[in-house]
Amino acid sequence: MIHLEPITASNWEDAIELKVRPDQEHFVASNVYSIAESQFLHEEDGGTIWKYTALGIYAADEMIGFTMYCWEQNLGKQCFISRLMLSAHQQGKGYGKMAMDLLLTRIEAEAGPNAIEVLISYEPHNEVARKLYASVGFVETGEMVDGEVIAKRPLKLAS
Repeated sequence: MIHLEPITASNWEDAIELKVRPDQEHFVASNVYSIAESQFLHEEDGGTIWKYTALGIYAADEMIGFTMYCWEQNLGKQCFISRLMLSAHQQGKGYGKMAMDLLLTRIEAEAGPNAIEVLISYEPHNEVARKLYASVGFVETGEMVDGEVIAKRPLKLAS
């Protein structure tokens, strides 16, 4: 079983030690860059402000991956999953699907009354990501942003 924990002063170094396979490095930003983004960047996109949350993905007490998402702060309609990575030696064990399920449950629990969808992006040639995200309900929109495919999924608000 896996779980998610916030990136904090006590575990950030574990997060930056995680590495994907060399052939995957161009698919995802480094975790050190992502952690810096989560702490210091409050991205303004056409007047919209995004608030980032960085999380470690754990199997028992070992950090095996990293994820990050952000909520659009003005109207709270969208959440964007900006990172998901698993350490090279932890791939192929089903942890990616489990992590996505946990992350989506967390996002749905945080969603306010205006929330309507979750977005994600990935490199067009990343077939593993495409299949994973489709398996949890993401549908490609036909849009590309910064060379990445955009996919969305409606929020299923918790009752």
